[in-house]
Amino acid sequence: MPETLNKPVSAGRKLQATVVSDKMKKTVVVAITSLKLHPKYKKYFKVTKKFKAHDENNEYKVGDQVIIQETRPMSKEKRWVVISRV
Repeated sequence: MPETLNKPVSAGRKLQATVVSDKMKKTVVVAITSLKLHPKYKKYFKVTKKFKAHDENNEYKVGDQVIIQETRPMSKEKRWVVISRV
């Protein structure tokens, strides 16, 4: 078994997100906000998507800007791992 359990082995998508919850053990909930253009009214609106991400040492707190990376499924809903703080 490889020693790099904290970092994902395969390279997946990387996204910048904000931590919105750190109440779980070894897991943080992060939110990614983007702007979308309404097809009919041509007005931009915010869309927020939440993901659960693995945080091995419980080092990230609410409000931190982090980079998350796609990885293998770690639980039913957790498919991301926190790489670093921005």
